[in-house]
Amino acid sequence: MKKTIRQGLKFLIFFTISAFLFWLIYRGQDTSEILDVLKNQVNYFWILASLTFGLLSHISRTLRWNMLIESLGSKPRFANTFLAVMVGYFANLALPRMGEISRCGVISKYEDVSFSKLIGTVVLERALDIVMLLLFLLLTMVTQFEVLSDFMTRNPEVSSKLSTVFASSITLYVLAALAILIFIFRKKFKHTVFYKKIMFTLGNFMDGFKAIRKLDNKLSFVLHTIFIWVMYYLMTYICFFSFGFTSNLPALAGLTVFVMGSFGMVAPVQGGIGAWHFMVIGTLLIYLPSTPDIEKLSRSFALVVHGSQTAMIIIVGALSVIALPIVNRKKI
Repeated sequence: MKKTIRQGLKFLIFFTISAFLFWLIYRGQDTSEILDVLKNQVNYFWILASLTFGLLSHISRTLRWNMLIESLGSKPRFANTFLAVMVGYFANLALPRMGEISRCGVISKYEDVSFSKLIGTVVLERALDIVMLLLFLLLTMVTQFEVLSDFMTRNPEVSSKLSTVFASSITLYVLAALAILIFIFRKKFKHTVFYKKIMFTLGNFMDGFKAIRKLDNKLSFVLHTIFIWVMYYLMTYICFFSFGFTSNLPALAGLTVFVMGSFGMVAPVQGGIGAWHFMVIGTLLIYLPSTPDIEKLSRSFALVVHGSQTAMIIIVGALSVIALPIVNRKKI
């Protein structure tokens, strides 16, 4: 009961943040103007192409995760792994980072794989995602340094928050106190059941994290990682051709918008709602000419692109939840 209440409170907090950010961006926007843009100024062919790239990235992520799980000695079915990945994306719309737990739970249930080992593989995946995002950021800084500098100048609150993420003295004091207490009582602590359970779980977790060492085809794993992020980039850039005012922007502009939007997606809100829109709109305005309607059009761009991608996650994710027990009906 307490766990349900905690989850409910988390959902409400993150949902409130998302709703507030979304309202902050779109307040004062005339609904009829947005509807007019959606009906008459969007080429939905390119939106569908974007969703196709997104689906390809999810398939590639499934194949890559299967490689990690197989290195642990298990051979999950592709169908189960793909459905688990999509359920994970779906769960992230409810609570940030809940998807990682959800997809591990699905595979653990239907493929009899250690949950803690699966968590280790997901942590490894997330670490690789951070590396890829930083590489794309580096590429953007090299090619579009002036644009990034302009964005930070126009949005000082973003740079100040980024610079203070790890600067909290309270956090450092708490970590130091915990380290001292563990060191003082380490001998007694090692003989407790709690310690043994932690060490057993950590052992499984590290096995999952080290799974990359046991991969049969490391090159294929690396290529999947690159392919996933290239598809992510194309998901954003291809949408430029859906709108007349962005169709002439260069590929490097798409790279900058993609990278800045990615930082919005990692914000602790459901599906990057609000945060993604803020980052993408702010970046577009740097590239686009200053006209009375350009900010409204940029808002419409963010609404259509993020909305279409979120709709795909909701539809495919919901279908995956329904399909899982059907696909595994013989085992059940």
